[in-house]
Amino acid sequence: MATIFKSFNVDTDQALTTTNLHEVIPITGTIVSGTYSPGAIDNNIKNYSHGMFQSVYDYPYLSSSANHIFDITVGYSTNSSLSGAASTQNAKKINIYNQFAKVLVQPDITGSIQEFDQDGNISGAGTKMKECFFLPFSRLLVKDEIKKGSTTFSIYTGSTYAAPNSALTISDHSASTDYRVNSPAGEFGLLYTSSTDITINSAVGHIYYQAGIAVLTSSIFDTVPGTSKFGSTDEDVDASLTGSSITGSADGLRNRFNNVQFNNTTELNSSIYFCRAAANEYNYSSNSTYLTGSKIRMKNSRTDTPASYVTSIGLYSSDNVLLATAKLSEPLKKNPSNELTLRVRLDY
Repeated sequence: MATIFKSFNVDTDQALTTTNLHEVIPITGTIVSGTYSPGAIDNNIKNYSHGMFQSVYDYPYLSSSANHIFDITVGYSTNSSLSGAASTQNAKKINIYNQFAKVLVQPDITGSIQEFDQDGNISGAGTKMKECFFLPFSRLLVKDEIKKGSTTFSIYTGSTYAAPNSALTISDHSASTDYRVNSPAGEFGLLYTSSTDITINSAVGHIYYQAGIAVLTSSIFDTVPGTSKFGSTDEDVDASLTGSSITGSADGLRNRFNNVQFNNTTELNSSIYFCRAAANEYNYSSNSTYLTGSKIRMKNSRTDTPASYVTSIGLYSSDNVLLATAKLSEPLKKNPSNELTLRVRLDY
């Protein structure tokens, strides 16, 4: 009978590969800011009693089919001019900034928290981003990471809150080759308003690819100093950050969204096994139907060549325990005049 088990040669019969699959994730402003009525029972914006952040869903969050898209929160550094006892939720906004900075920004040599830097080089000449909006995207959308160079925000920055008249496009231009690696959370790119203005102090935020978090400086709403309005009462962004709650500032940012788009990445790891049947192997079958009256069914005479049909492959552990089974789309005839090499791929 045929040999039941055959060992793999680790050098020639096995291979490991990695494939990155990308999916375009568009998030429209109608979902983020206007599809459902705030405060209504069918609302897709969820606020919490702690008031630390706001969650955005693609459907009313009480629906069983709702998917969490991302959260919005805001914070500023203790060194910010907005920091002070008179600011609404001052301590919480400082704590939020410090929390994200501790996770995303490389600490100094003493382990102290560093501020976000426009050019991403903490000790460099970049201007500090002391007042920021933070958008952690759902892992459901990000998957393993965000693809570099694929992120685009379109945000209204016009002179009135109710009818903004200009949209600012923010992207991680050139990030596929020019990104930073000095974050504890992994790689991140700089967000720019123009592909022709990629210089120190021109970045308006960061996008952290593995963490799935976007950081935007509040200064994007100061493109027209003194006239760019942010809150529902047409105050500027600084007045909103000091006079409104975190939820109120999140509402202001949501209602400025035109759209957001990025490509996620799913890393598919594969183990490939080359199962080889030499000319003198697997020409018989241990299936009980292979014989009838002690004779091979496929042989009409003693001189006929033995043959078998391969229908499946079993992968076994070193102690002969079946771990995986691969099925062929159709039976393959095997006899002493041919050899077979079957490629089995396990994805994980």
